[in-house]
Amino acid sequence: MSDLPRKAVTRTAKLAALPLGFAGRATWGLGKRIGGKSAEIVGRELQQRTAEQLFKVLGELKGGAMKFGQAMSVFESALPEEVAGPYRAALTKLQEAAPPMPTRTVHSVLEERLGEDWHDLFLEFEDKPSAAASIGQVHRAVWHDGREVAVKVQYPGAGEALLSDLNQLSRFARLLGPMMPGMDIKPLIAELRDRVSEELDYALEAQAQQAHAEEFADDPDVLVPAVVHQREQVLVTEWIDGIPLSEVINDGTQEQRDRAGQLLARFLFSGPSRTGLLHADPHPGNFRLLPDDPEDPDGKGGWRLGVLDFGTVDRLPGGLPSTIGDSLRMTLDGEAEAVYDLLREEGFVKESIELDPDAVLEYLLPIIEPAQVDEFTFSRGWMRSQAARVADPRSPAHQLGKQLNLPPAYLLIHRVTLSTIGVLCQLGATVRLRDELEGWLPGFLPDEEAVLEEEGGSAAEA
Repeated sequence: MSDLPRKAVTRTAKLAALPLGFAGRATWGLGKRIGGKSAEIVGRELQQRTAEQLFKVLGELKGGAMKFGQAMSVFESALPEEVAGPYRAALTKLQEAAPPMPTRTVHSVLEERLGEDWHDLFLEFEDKPSAAASIGQVHRAVWHDGREVAVKVQYPGAGEALLSDLNQLSRFARLLGPMMPGMDIKPLIAELRDRVSEELDYALEAQAQQAHAEEFADDPDVLVPAVVHQREQVLVTEWIDGIPLSEVINDGTQEQRDRAGQLLARFLFSGPSRTGLLHADPHPGNFRLLPDDPEDPDGKGGWRLGVLDFGTVDRLPGGLPSTIGDSLRMTLDGEAEAVYDLLREEGFVKESIELDPDAVLEYLLPIIEPAQVDEFTFSRGWMRSQAARVADPRSPAHQLGKQLNLPPAYLLIHRVTLSTIGVLCQLGATVRLRDELEGWLPGFLPDEEAVLEEEGGSAAEA
């Protein structure tokens, strides 16, 4: 690949080959079975080949195709285990790697954005990228003041490619849907498409990252690298080392898994409260597990979470909506009527629809199981059971879920929460989620004044 493929006809042809490839391999599989191979062996080979093609096409195209692949990769926990194996390896590759942009292209972008003397800004610059993502790749370098930095360079034509891919992928949503049971692919693609302009704007990303870096500057648990320089499609930030979360998922110790899971939940719920921003791209490639003490690479003194990539954020000036905490608290308390009234008021139940409040409560309780106990072990098995419950057309949960509505203001929050839960399940982490909800989620704990008034009223009545 010489450059990011930009011509719509070329990119469309590659994407169109995906469903055709699925069909072709199904025919190949039938031929193998007629030839005497067992259905199980053929099935595994078929899934492996499909997974390899999926990664090859999405990874080469970068742009929206790869972003979609990354978004899907955090949901592989929901796949049945016999299908998950072959796809897991291919999808998780998208979290950390993709075919790189040629060196000459990188240099021409830097010259165009930083000036002819761009080399003078750096004491060292590594031409080989350390990471490649959906719309840009990262190079390790040393800034002119001696700081180690990450230089993020946007692919030429990334905006056009991003929109083209997502428009094309939306046409294949029905074919791609079966890969993720219980998940509606079309709204995911639409929401990714709506965020294109923000993700391409490195100035907005720099602002969001710096706001987090300043807020978490002295935090013992979370590290956000500071912004060093930004100019158009180039973003320079401080470099951080650490273990990518994808590696922790693959072969981390249980201590690392639990610590990463706890800190991921803490960052998800504390970020909006502290910065007014929600980090909205929680796939494992954007997180690192770092030892508390840089001189202690084994993390014997503890671990903290490094957070990268603030290209997609949700702006929540008041933090997460209190409706989420209120409805969660009332659901846990079994207040079916109050939960139903709040969901109607916020537009989760449309005015034209009447539902049984007790049935709504019954639908919600399994989903919020992690908040019902002091600590909860997230697992792929639990995620699969939730996906199967909602996806089965014969189940009451599926029928009721079809009648619920997700208001636009909650779309991104919903996706980020689901994605984070997907990562927690990949980690197999035991997390004290309730601690984080009590500490950071508005409305989860009852209002103290209301409690005092209620207690005062009860005492007066007595």
